Amino acid sequence: MYFPWVGFMAQMALADVLIWLDDAQFSKGSFTNRVQVRYGETTKWMTIPLVRSASFPRIMDLGLPGEDIFQAHRSLLAQSLRGRPFRQQALRVFDEAMASDSLLDRLIASAEVSADRWGILPARRLRSSTMGIDGTSWNRVLHLVQAVGGTRYITGHGAAGYLCHEAFDAASIRVEYMVYDPVPWDQVDDFFTPYVANLDLYASVDPRRAREHLRPGVLGWREHLRSLR
Repeated sequence: MYFPWVGFMAQMALADVLIWLDDAQFSKGSFTNRVQVRYGETTKWMTIPLVRSASFPRIMDLGLPGEDIFQAHRSLLAQSLRGRPFRQQALRVFDEAMASDSLLDRLIASAEVSADRWGILPARRLRSSTMGIDGTSWNRVLHLVQAVGGTRYITGHGAAGYLCHEAFDAASIRVEYMVYDPVPWDQVDDFFTPYVANLDLYASVDPRRAREHLRPGVLGWREHLRSLR
């Protein structure tokens, strides 16, 4: 994800171990290379154009057509965050995250730098490409969790469509789904949306208090599935 929204940051706040699925297939239209930012009383997409070396590339194999896009994004953010008390600090986070050489490193840093400042960065962070775990879909996820000795797997809502929850139960791994309930913060005017880059919160709230706005929570998988019916 590219400067992921506060819901993902809340998920990080609950984790002891975070595994970046860097060798997963890139999905066009996902949030891997784009995120929304506030733009007046609406939102605007901030998108990284990509160079693909194959028809179905892995995220780790994605390339950039050039560097100019990041200066354009910085200018867009400076405009989006105008009037926020910690705007300059947020722009410095952007600069630090974008200082890496590869696109993959920049995507990961766009979450980890903010998480580190907020005191929510998981102690262990791995990349699936280095773990030697084969398989697909939920089966691979299960094996990744087992490889790090996990007893709880905290996931977003999209997993409800493909996880075999009973297989995780059989492996003594509790599956829990995120409950997204961020505390609103001041976005200057009456229009509020949490579905924007994490830098929006960073620019608005003292970093020492940002975690108070995440309000992370979870539901067991049975309760979550019931809530969807």
